[in-house]
Amino acid sequence: MNNIQKNRLKDQIFKIWGIGCTLFGLVILFFFIGDILIDGIQRIDWSFITDLPSRKAEKSGIYTALMGSIWILCLTTVIALPIGIAAGIYLEEYSKKGKLSALLEINISNLAGVPSIIYGLLGLEVFVRIMSLGASVLAGSLTLSLLILPIIIVATREAIKAVPTSIKDASYALGASKWQTIWYQILPASSGGILTGVILALSRAVGETAPLIVIGALAYVPFAPSTPMDEFSVLPIQIFNWISRPQHGFIENAAAAIIILLLITFVMNGIAVYFRNKWQKKLK
Repeated sequence: MNNIQKNRLKDQIFKIWGIGCTLFGLVILFFFIGDILIDGIQRIDWSFITDLPSRKAEKSGIYTALMGSIWILCLTTVIALPIGIAAGIYLEEYSKKGKLSALLEINISNLAGVPSIIYGLLGLEVFVRIMSLGASVLAGSLTLSLLILPIIIVATREAIKAVPTSIKDASYALGASKWQTIWYQILPASSGGILTGVILALSRAVGETAPLIVIGALAYVPFAPSTPMDEFSVLPIQIFNWISRPQHGFIENAAAAIIILLLITFVMNGIAVYFRNKWQKKLK
């Protein structure tokens, strides 16, 4: 057997191994999702969404946790979106290339992989204690904003890099300034990639539990937050609270809440895929 045949054999073995691993992961995923659907699908109704938490499983709902998640998602978007995009634009278009900028880029990339509980500890010290925000929606949103900022910055930079240089050159040739070129040409052309990164970052924030537990988010809140300074709970913490109880009714509640959280995540990821494909077609 010559080297060409050996390499082809290795390629086939690797291909079969990759397909097998993928199928194994999909089977396990479908098993877990199927088990959750069996336990929770019958529990989902309008009253489950609109009822407050209760000691009785059949009367307990996700209203306060759902509203807390919506508050966290909206405030995190308002805080992280402009800062992340602005930082990405600055690093890609204005920052001078040198040792400092290289160090900054490496650190931003590394921050995207830092465990989320580290951000929770940072938020506990800075936002909860030093800034005296307490275990409020605002403190949680600021903490999650720190968590997703590196992702948004990296996504913004990559989207801007993908814009053809001919667009920039044509804009400069017509007498446009650097900011006019960025605002009227680069940002519209890269908006699909930026939006994809933002949605994926927010999808991660929706499912985070550790940072919010660290800053003091509550497992039981008898009211929905009405201001950024109110205490709150979110769906992942509510699920954790229910799953830790021995009664089977609360297990069904947790499964139903997991289904709703999965639906939110799948919808957000689906939107991100749609915008990514639309953006890629526009660049071609």
